[in-house]
Amino acid sequence: MTNPAVDGSQRAPDIPAPVRDPHPPKLQFPAGACDCHAHIFGSQRRYPLLPETHFVPHENSLADYVRMLGTLGCSRGVLVQPSVYGTDNSLIVDALVSRSFDLRAVAVVAEDISDGELESLHEAGFRGIRINTASATPGLKLADAPKLAARIKPLGWHLQFFVNLREMPHIEEALAQLKIDIVIDHFARIVTADGLDAQPYQALLRLLARDNVWAKLMGPYFISDAVPHYPDIAAFARGMIETAPERVVWGSDWPHPSAREKMPDDGDLADLLNEWAPDAAQRKKILVDNPRRLYGFD
Repeated sequence: MTNPAVDGSQRAPDIPAPVRDPHPPKLQFPAGACDCHAHIFGSQRRYPLLPETHFVPHENSLADYVRMLGTLGCSRGVLVQPSVYGTDNSLIVDALVSRSFDLRAVAVVAEDISDGELESLHEAGFRGIRINTASATPGLKLADAPKLAARIKPLGWHLQFFVNLREMPHIEEALAQLKIDIVIDHFARIVTADGLDAQPYQALLRLLARDNVWAKLMGPYFISDAVPHYPDIAAFARGMIETAPERVVWGSDWPHPSAREKMPDDGDLADLLNEWAPDAAQRKKILVDNPRRLYGFD
């Protein structure tokens, strides 16, 4: 359910705001580091939310995001369209065309989006489409993926998936059949308490062994309750890195709209990556080289 309107158009936020002043990482990120998954939220008057949303965010502007990235040491970012805006990508378009930071983006679109709209999004800086089957807000379906894949492959785009391999194990087969680069976020909603041998995690590794499948190391609060340092995730993250060292990237998930009572300090999240990838050369791949290839950064 949505919050009641404050003044006929505004709805009060019903999730926590992000930590405003995160601490710097213990280990400096390499030059050219990229945060590959974040969201921004604008004024509800200028960028209205869908009538029904599963959360109401605070305003979290591009300037706020860039300030956080400065603390972490990231000089690039990837904005992902949040579900509360549906297929209206205008907030991210405005951020991209401002050219105020080195950004790429992932869109949410309608099944019947026109070729002209896709080309306009590409020109702005979008490089993928997200299909969300694991949250409460409706959107594109898994069945839409093959047709969309054929349309966006000439643009060099990918399909990004928010899926739950624990609740929907059949998704593994569907994803394995796609003939395009795909990106799996939020650890595919595995649960660390199930153990390394659990079928959802093994399915994720099988997918990652395919040369067109990527994953984002992000959102530890989705898969573990061991806040704030999540020691139980390390073995899972390292298994993913070992399986696909050239096809894993890192994302903050700022401003963490799904973290709620687990709201993290982004400095802690950066430190987690340093633990998951203790080798400096591998961290550079995850933070610099792999994002450059996936998103087409110059």
